[in-house]
Parts: sequence; structure tokens; C-alpha cells
Amino acid sequence: MFQTFSFNHVLFLAQAGLWTLLLSFMALFGGAIFGALIMLARISLYAPLRFIAKAYIYVIQGTPLLVLLFIAYFGLAFAGYDVPALVAAGFAFTLYAAAFLGEIWRGSVESIGKGQWEGAAAIGLNWPKTMRFVIVPQAVRVAIPPTVGFFVQLVKNTALASIIGFVELTRAGQIVANATYQPLSVYLTVAAMYFVLCSCLSFASRRLDEKFHNNGVHQPIT
Repeated sequence: MFQTFSFNHVLFLAQAGLWTLLLSFMALFGGAIFGALIMLARISLYAPLRFIAKAYIYVIQGTPLLVLLFIAYFGLAFAGYDVPALVAAGFAFTLYAAAFLGEIWRGSVESIGKGQWEGAAAIGLNWPKTMRFVIVPQAVRVAIPPTVGFFVQLVKNTALASIIGFVELTRAGQIVANATYQPLSVYLTVAAMYFVLCSCLSFASRRLDEKFHNNGVHQPIT
């Protein structure tokens, strides 16, 4: 017997939306840490580091996210680690995010003119201080739009995590649609929730961009 699509189902979807956000922020946080390391390796003066980082990016970006999820879930189980679907999905999404964020941030750093490096060297700044006080503040301004754009895509891609048993927003929509036999109403609600999530992220991105712009964080050395 089919149920009527009710407010309780909406609450269930909203709860699944929170799990979607949790997975997304896990991936963003982990991906940001490893992505920063990859970015540093990509611009390193040491060829072996550049090669390793480039190989990692090539492999991860060339592997479908769905395959990464299978490898993370079943690979960890094969290695003897009985982990929840959330942990396996978070691990796979972290690997995925690190490869893309590393390249986004590398491009942002390399977009800063060579004159900025030369100007920093002229006033006696070493490489770490040049990165911290000159290059990164300007690169952040450049990196915000593509980083947020990638994060929005990451939120949507969390729907793939349902394949390993993680109940996120899309999977919750399938469950409710099967229970109520009202797929149009259910998926319109799911779409509205995704729209709200992504719109909030885009709004936060614009505000952050304005903050950096108004504070003059992106101003180069002159």
C-alpha cells in the first residue's frame, strides 16, 4: 500500500540533505588539505615531486568517480577495514577533490605575474614568505570562483555515493518515491533542495569575493 507524500517525508529528505552536506564538506576539507600539497608539489623546483603530483592528477582525473567509490568501499573492506559507507565515500571524494583542487589552485598561483615574484625577491622575501604574503593572497582572489564552482558540482556528485549504500539526498528521494508512488512531487522537492544548497554556496562565494575585493587583498606589489 502506497503512502501519501507528507511533511514527514520532506523532513526525511531534509535530513538526507544534511548528510549530503556532511559528505560534501568532508570531501572539501580533506581535498583542500591534500590539494594544497599537490599544488605545492606541482610548482616545486624538484622534478620528482612534480612528476608524482602530475601522475596522481592524471590517474584520478582519468578515473570515473563511480569507480573510485567502488575501489574505496570494496578496497578498504578487502584490506580488512570494515568502514561505514560515509567513511568510504568521504575517502573517495577526498581523493577526487584533491586532484581537481590542486590543479585549480596551481593555475591560480601561476596566473600571478612573474613580476610579483621578482618584486618580492627585491624586497628580501624568501620563497615561503613570498607565497604567504604576496602570491597566495592574490591567488585566493582568482581561485574563489572555480573553487566554489567545483564544490557545487561536488555537492551534486554526492548522488553517486548511493551506489555503495550511502543514503544522501537523491537516494532518499528514490526511497520516498518508491514508498509514495509520487515521483514528480518527490523529485521536484529534491531538485528544490539542491537548488537551495547550491544557491547558498554561490551567494557565499559572491560575498567572499566582494570581501577580498573591498579589502584590497588581491592588490599586487607596485
